Amino acid sequence: MTQVIAERVWFRLLRLDARMRDSIARRIKTIGLSIPQGDVLTTLTEREGVSQQELAQRLYVTKGNISGLVDRLVSAGLVERRSLDGDRRSHAIFLTPAGRTAAEKAMVIQKQFVAETLGRMDINQLQQLDLLLQAARDSVREGADTQS
Repeated sequence: MTQVIAERVWFRLLRLDARMRDSIARRIKTIGLSIPQGDVLTTLTEREGVSQQELAQRLYVTKGNISGLVDRLVSAGLVERRSLDGDRRSHAIFLTPAGRTAAEKAMVIQKQFVAETLGRMDINQLQQLDLLLQAARDSVREGADTQS
């Protein structure tokens, strides 16, 4: 019985994730960004000057994915690469003024979405959901660790 319920919850989480991503993608497209581009820009607002490798790790994507994203963001004038002292092959990634503006717009869109969706839930439900999601995250991490 537990397995049946676990599978139902898993499918619901997948569908919820797809719906949220679709909604955010449509909204963020209005400012000319994709979700991955928005993720890069908003992550850089937390800390600039990171390497592509560190950015990839922070976003849970491959270095190859980040490289292409950063290339497109550089072409759009939203980020810039700066050489790291002592290592011409590695670059630190920084927001341009236009990139900072785009990141701020993306964060407003995200906050509006959260307010219109999860923000409408009762505080007790949100706290309970938060605890359950943390438990699910920990369970997935433990399961992933046993597969390594």
